[in-house]
Amino acid sequence: MAEAIQFQDGETYESMMGVWSALVGAPFLDWLDVPAGANWVDIGCGNGASTELIVERAQPALVEGIDPSEAQLAYARKRHQAGVAKFTLGSALELPYPDGAFDAAIMALVIFFVPEPARGTVEMRRVVRGGGVVAAYAWDLEGGGFPYEDVHVALSEAGVEALLPPHPEVARLDALDRLWTDAGLVDVETREITASRTFPSFDAYWSTATSAPGIGQVLPKLSADQLEQVRNTVRASRGSGEWMARGRVHAVRGRVPN
Repeated sequence: MAEAIQFQDGETYESMMGVWSALVGAPFLDWLDVPAGANWVDIGCGNGASTELIVERAQPALVEGIDPSEAQLAYARKRHQAGVAKFTLGSALELPYPDGAFDAAIMALVIFFVPEPARGTVEMRRVVRGGGVVAAYAWDLEGGGFPYEDVHVALSEAGVEALLPPHPEVARLDALDRLWTDAGLVDVETREITASRTFPSFDAYWSTATSAPGIGQVLPKLSADQLEQVRNTVRASRGSGEWMARGRVHAVRGRVPN
């Protein structure tokens, strides 16, 4: 069985990916344009980065966050101060909510981790009322849109592959469109969202990038020489001074028929 990416540290996740969740999540939520006072569910909420963004930007009545990692949820509960979000341990494939319970459901950087993406999409639709919004976004992994893609490439050149989610292919625009359409959603639309982030130095970038579980979990497989090769390859791919990282997600939205 292939090694799976593990998310067990909410604080480390915040620096490594939570910042990106805000950078791409803000235009994503603006695109959804869900009215204030709505009931949301954030599926695969992780450490609560996307949940907090919903609270800050969408003025929800409530947000239910659900995730399979208790360690991530502990961080989410600790950071939440507004009192409108609740966090539950659970699976995207068996959401513990009644039919039509929400006005909007999202998966932020999650759909390619769901063991059965089509089933997960149908579950999202189930818990959203008629006329409500179902949406997701995910890194364009196959197209090189992951923010730390240069580290992935350098690892591959050193003979070691970074770990990927089980279904990177579902992040393609055509695949997301098909998932949403097959789930019976209507008015389906897709789009790209790009974001950039500046790091003060190579070392700052390297430390953050290698804290990503898909990278960090394979580093122990490298010899000292291989690790140095990877570092040097990544460093040589840029100039000196500040380091700019860029990411690209593919997003999809659809409406539950009335």
